[in-house]
Amino acid sequence: MKGRKLQDAAREVAEELPASTMGHPFGPEYEVFKVKGKVFMLLTEVPGDPIVVLKADPEDSKALRQSHRDITPGYHMNKKHWITLEPGESVDKGLVKDLVTDSYRLVVAGLPRAQRPVDPESFGAAGEE
Repeated sequence: MKGRKLQDAAREVAEELPASTMGHPFGPEYEVFKVKGKVFMLLTEVPGDPIVVLKADPEDSKALRQSHRDITPGYHMNKKHWITLEPGESVDKGLVKDLVTDSYRLVVAGLPRAQRPVDPESFGAAGEE
């Protein structure tokens, strides 16, 4: 997936997630998506290439990096818990949708139950969204 299309696909998914908000707390060059004040996705550029930074389960993160050359450790984030999607052929729109949703669910799972806009266990399952 090419650069801008990668970010557009990620943005499209994030904007549809319940209680998702976007802001620029780190400056205009970073689009930061949050749920209930907690970051689940960043969009920015590194030497001219648009990238998407997402939270990921450490085991999933390792497997994703091994199987997709366009997925690397999180840019300017904890390398164990975050991944970066870079423009390239090993990442398609379906994978972007799944990874953005997974990042969102991981962050929601860390919220107090009363603040969760969705059930992180069932959200995104077949037929629900």
